[in-house]
Amino acid sequence: MAALLMPRRNKGMRTRLGCLSHKSDSCSDFTAILPDKPNRALKRLSTEEATRWADSFDVLLSHKYGVAAFRAFLKTEFSEENLEFWLACEEFKKTRSTAKLVSKAHRIFEEFVDVQAPREVNIDFQTREATRKNMQEPSLTCFDQAQGKVHSLMEKDSYPRFLRSKMYLDLLSQSQRRLS
Repeated sequence: MAALLMPRRNKGMRTRLGCLSHKSDSCSDFTAILPDKPNRALKRLSTEEATRWADSFDVLLSHKYGVAAFRAFLKTEFSEENLEFWLACEEFKKTRSTAKLVSKAHRIFEEFVDVQAPREVNIDFQTREATRKNMQEPSLTCFDQAQGKVHSLMEKDSYPRFLRSKMYLDLLSQSQRRLS
């Protein structure tokens, strides 16, 4: 019923998120979660590129469709805040304006790091407190320790499950079918 009340422009988003509404590692139409124009995106994604994501976690993170696929997988596990935090930190490091740096740092801290943050990431007490101290004088490196912990957690925990997931295996299969 709620879907009927949504404006028409959100239909694409509903379609993309529809396969993620249940905790599962499968999605019958993986193309719905890719960025931009899904069918065109899948056509551009080569089997070689998707296979390379298994080489290393950093290879996956360096590819926009890899990030999109991993994000979709994390949503099925209700842990996408880890990737969102890591991406926010990467974007934060590109900040050149000192005034913007301070406000962005506080926004990231309040969103992801602070205790009871809306999208609180799973980091230890010492890392959280070190990051809190860094907020007194935010710099481009103030999240490095927390970002490193989250990266390590995703690399050791979520990434191997992603590579074994039906979602990733289906994507490889779909990209291989396009070649034949």
